[in-house]
Amino acid sequence: MRVNVMWPCVAIAGALVACALVSAQGRPLSPRGSAAAQVGGTWTNVGKQTFVVGGGTYEGGKWIEITFGRPLKRGRDIFGSGANYGKATLIGAPIWRAGADVSTQLETEVPLKIGAGTVPPGKYTLFVDLKANDWTFVVSRWPAQKTYDPNNNTELWGSYNYTPDKDVLRTKMKLEPQPHSHEQLAWEFVDMTKNAGTIALTWDKTTALVPFTVGG
Repeated sequence: MRVNVMWPCVAIAGALVACALVSAQGRPLSPRGSAAAQVGGTWTNVGKQTFVVGGGTYEGGKWIEITFGRPLKRGRDIFGSGANYGKATLIGAPIWRAGADVSTQLETEVPLKIGAGTVPPGKYTLFVDLKANDWTFVVSRWPAQKTYDPNNNTELWGSYNYTPDKDVLRTKMKLEPQPHSHEQLAWEFVDMTKNAGTIALTWDKTTALVPFTVGG
């Protein structure tokens, strides 16, 4: 059974003010972003001039892509500490959207082996369950709302009204401290090979990593 989590009135007012500011300034407070990788392909005719680095053509590759909102730190203490660790990111939601505005989404053309589970080809929403020194990567079948609709009970806006019954998998993330504070949140693909790689989430002085391989 789905349990509704109501937005606090202050959060609603804040959201409306933010929307007004976006309209007045002509650009969003949290710009949209994406990260993509291709796996399983082969380079042919390497060295032949095709106006790409090294020449040749990449054939047979399948796409993996993450789309997300990119909030800026703007001097804030993002994650906090002690009993309050991670709570500022929730803004009344049960889990962190790990982005901004529209839910963070993963779309893959290949099955991904992540932790002890497999994500079949398709489109999913991504969340992160935050605890001090203990982040959990969550892949969910909840679809995302394109624009906020409080009467839509079948899709999520951000992570409001998220429930775990549609989880595909959960797995621990490896946390790495960074020497510099990263102003804007970013999802990336790192250490890619033909059939494997790592999903990385970086903000402020923390990078959280989830390795994957292609296939079930």
